[in-house]
Amino acid sequence: MNRQTWIVIAAIVIIVVVGFLVYQNVGQEKGTEPSVEENKTGNKQPEKNKNEESDANEKEDHTTVQHKDYTGKVAPDFSAKDLTTPPTTNWITHGGDLFNRRYSPLDKVNASNVKGLKLEWATSLGSGLEFKYSGEQTPLVYDGIMFSITGANVVQALDAKTGEIIWEYVPQLADGLDTPCCGWISRGVAIGDGKVYISLLDARLVALDQKTGKLLWETTVADWEKGYTVTSAPLYYDGKIYTGVAGGEYGIRGYLAAYDAKMGREIWRTYTVPGPGEVGHETWPKDNDSWLKGGAPIWQTPAIDPDLNMVYLSTGNASPDFDGSNREGDNLFSASILALDATTGEYKWHFQEVKHDIWDLDAPNPVILFDATIDGKMRKGLGQAGKTGWVYLLDRTNGKPLIGIEDRPVPQEKRQKTAATQPYPIGDNFVPQSITDEMKNKDLGKDFDYKIGELFTPFWDEPVTITPSPQGGANWPPSAYNPETELFYVLGNWTYFAYAHHEGDEANEYKQGQNWIGSVMQPIENAPNRGTVTAIDVKTNKIAWQHEWDALAYSGVLTTKGNLVFVGHNDGRIIAYNAKDGKQLWEFKTDAGANAPPITYEIDGKQYITIFSGGNSLAGTTHGDKIFTFSLEGQYASLDDVPKDKINTSPFFKDTDNDKSQGMTASDGDESTTKGLKVYENNCLACHGAEGVGGHNGPKLINSKKTRDELIAQVKNGSGNMPPFGDSLSEEEINAVVDYLQSIIKK
Repeated sequence: MNRQTWIVIAAIVIIVVVGFLVYQNVGQEKGTEPSVEENKTGNKQPEKNKNEESDANEKEDHTTVQHKDYTGKVAPDFSAKDLTTPPTTNWITHGGDLFNRRYSPLDKVNASNVKGLKLEWATSLGSGLEFKYSGEQTPLVYDGIMFSITGANVVQALDAKTGEIIWEYVPQLADGLDTPCCGWISRGVAIGDGKVYISLLDARLVALDQKTGKLLWETTVADWEKGYTVTSAPLYYDGKIYTGVAGGEYGIRGYLAAYDAKMGREIWRTYTVPGPGEVGHETWPKDNDSWLKGGAPIWQTPAIDPDLNMVYLSTGNASPDFDGSNREGDNLFSASILALDATTGEYKWHFQEVKHDIWDLDAPNPVILFDATIDGKMRKGLGQAGKTGWVYLLDRTNGKPLIGIEDRPVPQEKRQKTAATQPYPIGDNFVPQSITDEMKNKDLGKDFDYKIGELFTPFWDEPVTITPSPQGGANWPPSAYNPETELFYVLGNWTYFAYAHHEGDEANEYKQGQNWIGSVMQPIENAPNRGTVTAIDVKTNKIAWQHEWDALAYSGVLTTKGNLVFVGHNDGRIIAYNAKDGKQLWEFKTDAGANAPPITYEIDGKQYITIFSGGNSLAGTTHGDKIFTFSLEGQYASLDDVPKDKINTSPFFKDTDNDKSQGMTASDGDESTTKGLKVYENNCLACHGAEGVGGHNGPKLINSKKTRDELIAQVKNGSGNMPPFGDSLSEEEINAVVDYLQSIIKK
């Protein structure tokens, strides 16, 4: 070969080598998406011994450990009939069925024999015990296998007859994750087509193999660093996974999206704050971009009517929560019920419960679908319990009121750009909506001399105290509907909060990915917390019966054909009431706050009742990690009767800490202050907000006038709505968190 030929060959070789090296480098760059087939390879870590602990210094994004063989069937591609049939042997959707009724036709446990319920088994799940976590899950059951998720987003498959753990999945949530507004939670998982689907708190959607727990695919739903999180349980239907985003306290733009259940590809996305040219965009200002950060998050799993091919959801607050001055208009579709085409996501209809919400009186309770005879005619109904203290009853075919809802004038505040009118449902409110003199003297004190308002009273620079509050009314704890009694069962909260807007306050400034509530709100110090358990007749929207508690009602409801209603209590009790008249029939005391909804299922002819007692940060309850399951053939009448070795435990250590913090770093403070930040994030942030600027339950800390000794006493002993931490934090941790508090107060 001549010299020119050799030069050409050499050039080709160089090009090939360089091209290969570039390809290798690109493939290894952070953020490169693997192919669908690569995603299906599952957990990328080497196989480990079943009892081997994870190396804390080499965390995997997805860790799965299998303890025993999976003996049940895998879930099929459920049909619409499967998903709308009331649950008996299985509990396959978050709300029991696509209608979210949380009703079961099982009646072996009934009003006549429920007093014989005893504990069948208990399982300690081994995660979510730190105070920042809350246990709000609804477990699922299919063919004798239960699927559970803790506040730390750890998923476990359990034998539903014995509580033995089959496999465990531990995700590594994003380092520095600090945008969950209201504690670290997950409300449940979805199953279908042989997979378990999880919406992770850091806004990822993942699918696991149902038999092994190994990762099949992963999809990013949104960017948590921009304030997006996901707290609701996903929903499986028609080969799709439906999930919505949270983050209304961070100036996000809410949406519901549908994903291909086989590979995680997004099929459609519908924003709950409409853009230009879309229905509802005219309810936002034309002279600014407030709609782009307008909130309207989705806190709960939607409902679906397959016959109408509609998906129904309720939405959260407009952003910023308590400042309407820059978002003139009704601000659709915040604080609303929204109906979409289940196939395409196309808008069908809406009903707004609170126009231009400035009180955080939104709609986090799940939508429930029911059929009932009203005025002699069978109607396709829909019910949603709002923070306002009303149940909104609508025709789900068109969004029109079933009973009647009046639009009434309300007090005005020009600076808040308040709406001229608000909807008032005809019927009974299930919590008080005004503060009487008797309530003021009893609950607030005779010397309380601040301004008091009623529902929809606006505010500006002078603090105004009203009830209900951002805690509700009805908050996230799911309601239930019983077709036998035609009663809608709802948990309500009755608390007092003060609101004020201070121009120039840091809370008014929008910074992407940071808490943005727009004004100051906080519970009235030393005022009581109360809750209600209420049965509402859907034919009249009138109260059939009601119980009042001296604590928040913060769990959820199960109702059955056995004429029973089950609820959890903050003090750890699971309670059974007569569904028709509300008489209490049974209770069992667990070892932590029973702040999650109960479920029921049947195996081999035996009916079981299950509840997760994990405690709740916003309710201020004792934390735990156990699932409790009861039957009429159970052995233990009280938890004291249970030998410790009879409680199932996880043999696998789960490192769920997301190490890095995005708050103060070591360079900003000394070692104690930096440690105090970690203690603060794990115990205080859910109520008091990032850097103490205020949250959903606690006052703003950065303006505190307390001395160091007073801060230490407050942390140790608690007061008012704040639980004591003297038994759960060491002296070193208490001093460290006080160091951190003093650093942010000084700043």
